[in-house]
Amino acid sequence: MCGILAIIGKGKDEQLVKQLSKRMSHRGPDESDMHITENGHILSHERLSIIDLHSGKQPIQGCSSAWMVHNGEIYNHQELRDTILKDHVFRSKSDSEVIVHLYEKFGYDFVHLLDGDFAFVVVDGDDYIAGRDPLGVKPLYYGVDDRGRMYFASEMKPIADQCKTFSTFPPGHYYTAETGFVKYYTPEYEDYKKCRDEVDFKMLRDALTEATRKRLMSDVPIGVLLSGGLDSSLTSSIAARLLKEKGKELHSFSIGLDKEAPDAVAARKVADFLGTTHHEVHFTIEQGIAILEKLIWHLETYDVTSVRASTPMYFLSKAITDMGIKVVLSGEGADEVFGGYLYFRNAPTTEDFTKETIERVQKLFTADLLRADKSTMAHGLEARVPFLDKDFLEVAMKIKGEEKLPKTYEGKEKYILRKAFDTPNDPYLPDEVLWRQKEQFSDGVGYNWIDTLIEYCASQVTDEQMAEAAKQFPYNTPATKEAYYYRTIFHKYYPQLSAAQTVRKWIPKWQENQDPSGRANAAHVKADVEIAKSSVIA
Repeated sequence: MCGILAIIGKGKDEQLVKQLSKRMSHRGPDESDMHITENGHILSHERLSIIDLHSGKQPIQGCSSAWMVHNGEIYNHQELRDTILKDHVFRSKSDSEVIVHLYEKFGYDFVHLLDGDFAFVVVDGDDYIAGRDPLGVKPLYYGVDDRGRMYFASEMKPIADQCKTFSTFPPGHYYTAETGFVKYYTPEYEDYKKCRDEVDFKMLRDALTEATRKRLMSDVPIGVLLSGGLDSSLTSSIAARLLKEKGKELHSFSIGLDKEAPDAVAARKVADFLGTTHHEVHFTIEQGIAILEKLIWHLETYDVTSVRASTPMYFLSKAITDMGIKVVLSGEGADEVFGGYLYFRNAPTTEDFTKETIERVQKLFTADLLRADKSTMAHGLEARVPFLDKDFLEVAMKIKGEEKLPKTYEGKEKYILRKAFDTPNDPYLPDEVLWRQKEQFSDGVGYNWIDTLIEYCASQVTDEQMAEAAKQFPYNTPATKEAYYYRTIFHKYYPQLSAAQTVRKWIPKWQENQDPSGRANAAHVKADVEIAKSSVIA
């Protein structure tokens, strides 16, 4: 996990590029290096050392003239070394190095061979290729400056004031000057008509176990983010079992406003059940409000739910890295794959339900994945997401909607996932957690967090400002005072229209109140269907 910056084109000042790259130094606090090719192209890298701590420095050179920078993890790197790349001589044991060797062997047609989470750029003479992982677990942006130079970067910070236009690099694609964008990830499940499989609980369980096993690949200690919800609890349970086989302990981490926060209570139950070494972190609402400006600078978004949920994640990530842990497993993706958000129960038909799961998975890179990456990497912490493993998605996404959306839906969000791990003779979780109602992370840390945040933002924005919101922000106009306040902070650091256009707002469907809090849905046990309505533009 790192921060990468690549500039294709001659004449960029070397010292300036170093400064631009250092805007992402939080992503790679362990090492920093740069390579300028013979043709004047620049590759820069801020490294967080996870695999091959001593010889995995980047940029990495291949067997000849090709050079590469990479952010992420390639989980099948050893398999690639032992098979199709067995005739290549490697300079390191780094998982990243296989990328440049695959380019040397196959040209552009290799990205589909990678099993992992990645964003990379390979440069060979004046030829180059950039690619991003299938779901967008790792961030990547691209842009063009006024001299026609092409930029690629892990975050907007290094390029926003250098490029005349820039955008988010689409997941599941690679880009070359010759081909433009090419979609290499084309799973069957993107066609909802092919999502007709009967559920196989053992296959589902085995696929998630294998996805978790891959993500334990590391030369540094690994922990788990444990909110006490179904998703993080399952990844924690599976990881605990796998590490126990190797005689290793698992550290789990949760956060809340206090020890009575809904997630904190549930997380303790899971940790006790699994026997993890558990760490509980608390933060105050005042602390959360105080870091909003810095947080939005890190997140590079003004999406309301992303800011709400990233605040506790920011504090938790700091506590984790202070303990010397660099990698954590996280439960992102399960709600999208299985229709876990409370609004899914209101889907008009199973066809609508299935289409919505597909779209939510495809757009994860604009919301939960962006939050999971940038709020953790603000402190040099890598988050891995087993639920978005390619092989697991092939199993889970193709299950027909009638199986995922049971006729009796009360308390059955993600029913088939719960059922797959409801194994009485070998329990993965306590029943009360396995069948706990969906609680969105920003709610679960303590309901006062969102309620007070809404009140605070309302106090910072006048009715007159809201009345002029469309003039101030004609693109993606904020609809509430909370959204307006976040947008003003975002605009302070990223005033470009291109920056605003990278943001997609997360809005629930099929419910009257479109506030992203889970409590805005009437089905929530602590429902508040009027939440934030008072600050909506009339």
